[in-house]
Amino acid sequence: MAPTALLSRPAALRDELRRALPHRPFSVKFWDGQTLEGTEPGPTLTARSPRSVAFLLSAPGELGLGRAYVTGELDVDDLDALTDLIGVWKPPTLDAKDRARLAISAVRAAGLQLPPTPPESEMRPQGVLHGLRRDSRAIQHHYDVSNEFYAQLLDDSMTYSCAYYTKADESLEQAQWNKRELICRKLELEAGQRVLDVGCGWGAFVVHAAKEHGVKAVGITLSPEQAKGARERAEREGVADLVEIRVMDYRELADGPYDAIASIGMVEHVGEQRIDLYAEQLSKMLKPGGRLLNHGIARRRHPGAAPGPFSERYVFPDAVPLHLSHVTNALEKSDFSIEHVEGFPENYVRTLTAWIENLDADIPNATRIAGDERVRVWRLYLRASRNGFTSGFASVYQVLAVKPTETGKFADPSSYSTRTFTV
Repeated sequence: MAPTALLSRPAALRDELRRALPHRPFSVKFWDGQTLEGTEPGPTLTARSPRSVAFLLSAPGELGLGRAYVTGELDVDDLDALTDLIGVWKPPTLDAKDRARLAISAVRAAGLQLPPTPPESEMRPQGVLHGLRRDSRAIQHHYDVSNEFYAQLLDDSMTYSCAYYTKADESLEQAQWNKRELICRKLELEAGQRVLDVGCGWGAFVVHAAKEHGVKAVGITLSPEQAKGARERAEREGVADLVEIRVMDYRELADGPYDAIASIGMVEHVGEQRIDLYAEQLSKMLKPGGRLLNHGIARRRHPGAAPGPFSERYVFPDAVPLHLSHVTNALEKSDFSIEHVEGFPENYVRTLTAWIENLDADIPNATRIAGDERVRVWRLYLRASRNGFTSGFASVYQVLAVKPTETGKFADPSSYSTRTFTV
C-alpha cells in the first residue's frame, strides 16, 4: 500500500463535513468505501483517492474542485442533478474555528504528498488581456479540440451557436438553418452584396448566405482548425468561388466597406476592455446605410458575477459575456442606430440539450477523439451553461443595427418600429 494511502484519514474529514454541513442535498463517497450520506436525495460525489482532497487543499474552491473532477479523482453519478444544485444550495458560513477544523481534517485525509500537478487540459492565460496573441491562444484552446469532436457535438452544418426553433418537434439541424436564414433576412441580403462574418466558425453562415442569397462572403476566425473546416464546407457546397475564409482577428480587418456584417457568437470573446474598439472597427468596415447583426450571450443580472476559474482555465479563457446594455451602448457610441433586439433564452436551452445528447450518445468515441479530460470538461460545461439560461442568469440576443448614410440619415423609423422577422 502506498505511503499516502497509509497516512490518509478520511474518517475525520467525514465527521467534520457532517458537522460543518448539516444540510447536504448530496452524498460523498470516499476511497475507503465509506459514504457521508446526504440529508436529502441528490447526486453522489465520489472521491477516488487522497489526491482529490489534495487538489482542494492546493487550490481551495472552484478551481480545486474543477481540477479534481477533470482528472477523474472526483466523480459524480448525476451531472444534471449536480448542476441543478448550482445557485440553489447555499452552504453555511463557517467561522474561523470551523474552517480550521475542516482544513486540518482535510490535510490528514490527503496524507503526505506534494501538491498535485494541474490537469494537462488546463490553460493559464498569459500576456496582455485581449491582446492579439493572447486572444489567439484562448480561441485555439477552445476551438482546436478537433473538428471530428465538434462534428459529434453539433449538427451537420457545424453551427456552434444558439439555434432558432419554430416548431416543437423541429430537429437541431433545421433549427440551425432557421437561425442562419433569420439573420440573412434581418440583414436584408441580396445577390452580389459583400458580406462579412466575424468569428465564422466552421463556415455555416457564410456558406448559407452565399448558397441561399448569392452574396460574396468573407469569414474570419482565429482557429486554423475552423478555417480548414470552413474552406472544405464551401468547396463541398459548391460556393468556394463566393466564400473566402481568413485566419485573422477582427482588429486586423482593413478591406471594407462591406454591405452587411454578421457577428454570431463572437462578441463574448471581445471583453469589456475592447467592446468599444470592437464596435468602432465594425462601423469602419460597414458601408453607410449597411446593416449589422450582433448575436451573442449576455448576462441578465446586475452586477452579475463573471465566469469562475473553471471556465477561465478549461472552457473559454478570457471570455466574459457582457450585459446587453453594454453592447448596445458601444454600438450607439460608434454611431449605429439600434433597429431591433430579440432574445432567445428558451432556444438556447433546447440547443444545449441537443448538444448534451449528441455528446453523451457516444462517450467512448468522444474520448478517443479529445481525451478523457476534455470530455469531462465538456459534459460539465454544457450542463452548467444550460443552467445559466434556465436560471435567468444569462440570455442570448440578436441586435440589429444600421450605420447612417453619408448624409447622416437612418432608415425611416416607421418602416421598422413594428417589424417582425420570420423564416
